[in-house]
Amino acid sequence: MTLRIALAQFDFPVGAVARNAERIAAMIVEARDEYGADVVLFPELALSGYPPEDLLLRPSFLRDCAEAIARVAAGVSGIVAVVGWPEAAGSVVYNAASVLRDGKIECTYRKRELPNYAVFDERRYFDVDPDREDCVFDVKGVPVGLIVCEDLWFAEPIASTVRNGAQLVLVPNASPFERDKHAQRDALIAQRATETGAAIAYLNVVGGQDALVFDGASVVADGDGSVHPAAAAFTDQWLVVDYDAELRRFAPVQWQDDGDESRDALAWRAIVRGIQDYCRKNGFSKTWLGLSGGIDSSMVLALAVDALGAENVTAVRMPSRYTAELSNDLAEEQCRALGVKMLTVPIEKPFQGYLDALSEVFADKAVDVTEENLQSRARGAMLMALANKLGGLLLTTGNKSEYAVGYATIYGDMCGGYAPIKDLYKTEVFALSRWRNTVGGAPVIPPAVISRPPTAELRENQKDEDSLPPYDVLDAILLRHVDQEQSRDEIVRAGFDAATVDKVLRLVRISEWKRHQAAPGPKVSRRAFGRERRYPITNGYSA
Repeated sequence: MTLRIALAQFDFPVGAVARNAERIAAMIVEARDEYGADVVLFPELALSGYPPEDLLLRPSFLRDCAEAIARVAAGVSGIVAVVGWPEAAGSVVYNAASVLRDGKIECTYRKRELPNYAVFDERRYFDVDPDREDCVFDVKGVPVGLIVCEDLWFAEPIASTVRNGAQLVLVPNASPFERDKHAQRDALIAQRATETGAAIAYLNVVGGQDALVFDGASVVADGDGSVHPAAAAFTDQWLVVDYDAELRRFAPVQWQDDGDESRDALAWRAIVRGIQDYCRKNGFSKTWLGLSGGIDSSMVLALAVDALGAENVTAVRMPSRYTAELSNDLAEEQCRALGVKMLTVPIEKPFQGYLDALSEVFADKAVDVTEENLQSRARGAMLMALANKLGGLLLTTGNKSEYAVGYATIYGDMCGGYAPIKDLYKTEVFALSRWRNTVGGAPVIPPAVISRPPTAELRENQKDEDSLPPYDVLDAILLRHVDQEQSRDEIVRAGFDAATVDKVLRLVRISEWKRHQAAPGPKVSRRAFGRERRYPITNGYSA
């Protein structure tokens, strides 16, 4: 017996219940008529989008979801559809996936393992059904099981499903991208298939949702544990496979896999997809950014062009009395090479205006970082004015190293609605910029930008390393402390200078308030600032 399975690796926007339902209904028909599928699988919470967060606390939202799944079910014929949705049952809500057949909901599976770590907060919203019933249904004589996302990471849900007869298990997911995750996931899927003898069809949603980016990269695994090549990441597509029930093996019918699954390629594509979807879903067609001739803004410009096209990006060069001619030249060179419109708006007049307005109050005070920040804030105010007046989203250009230690000006260079490289350390920015220049023809970031020493250019002859340790040292400390949660003593024992570690950790601690006000940006690491790393601003713990 052969089953044809269609996996809908597409983006289902959060909150768009009516549109999602209409689209799912049309896609069920498409899977049946265009692909001849016996079963069509949609991602976790496809009806509501993932994660719906506090929308789940609104009774009207839950009612709309219940009415929508009933409408979708009513139109199903000649195919079995599996659709994820938030199911309200009295005072509780379940992360559910329902099997739809012949115009009705045949059965519903309720997710058992609710993740409540990293970016996940499911226990705030969902309950676990104490009855814990398995979901096994027949398709053309083949017993098919259903579990949801996190359930796969625990042995019992799939084992119980197989004990109840399933030989093929469908797994809808909403699993956000992070670097180095694919290998771990594939190893797990191989382990579960080998343990149970069941074939596994793992479907992941795709698309950007605020600070999260879902990569798709869906996979199928045969009953002997052989994992097939993953579907192309960050790509909306129908995936169609034939399942041989006797051999418990899959054969691809329509399956576009990845041409480049390297770490850098996936990270770049994650950020590009994040920019695209944040703009599209929030009604922006154009973006702005301040272009300094430095590595961070140059990389953001290249990302924005890849995401939206050069015609939808405007770069603003904002020279001051401290801006080097090389910076101006490099900004112009990059815009010319990429075909991006560039405006030049000097900040000397507003900066001097601030100085004049504050001269009496500051008369007996020495010049310090205050005057540096005034320049950055003048730039931020003017960039926001351009975006407000002429329309579009302002992209901010700070990286994870700067956000970690507060080497960014609140209401200055942190101004903007989206922060594309917020989750990349400075050393990663350099590495990813070098990688991008090796693909697609001519360099998109001038090599001289990559080779020059980083500088904020807010005073004469300024270099970042005047205020910070060298970035290779800084980032190594930050990686241990932020991403790996290592203590001060652990980092020192690893060979780092104690005074340097103390300085860096103090800067991380006192900059928390800035990060709480930062724009969202796409998560690409294991431990991103924002919804994943949530430390208190007022905090007396310093170990």
